[in-house]
Amino acid sequence: QVQLVESGGGLVQAGDSLRLSCAASGRTFSNYAMGWFLQAPGKEREFVATISWSGSTTEYADYVKGRFTISRDNAKNKVFLKMSSLKSEDTAVYYCAARYSFIYSDDRSKYHYWGQGTQVTVSS
Repeated sequence: QVQLVESGGGLVQAGDSLRLSCAASGRTFSNYAMGWFLQAPGKEREFVATISWSGSTTEYADYVKGRFTISRDNAKNKVFLKMSSLKSEDTAVYYCAARYSFIYSDDRSKYHYWGQGTQVTVSS
């Protein structure tokens, strides 16, 4: 079992930056690829970014490329999402997810554990 707790969400202005954190506990963190997903009201949960177990490989959704950066610190059991140039359409609940694999994935069905989410609201 892996427990995930997100933090760092909040209300910001368009163009601002925000860094989300996800703290993991329960199992060997480096055995898991990690991902960030978002869910806007009335919509399905969507892929944002993912990172391999070592942090050496990442993948992003097209709409966040160049604006968001995913990273991880295996020594601290944390994964981060640095968000820059935020837009009103980035407003959503952001979820951290863990996949028991060294290989990352953009498919939410491939993830085994999820956090409770953190709200990000971007005002224009």
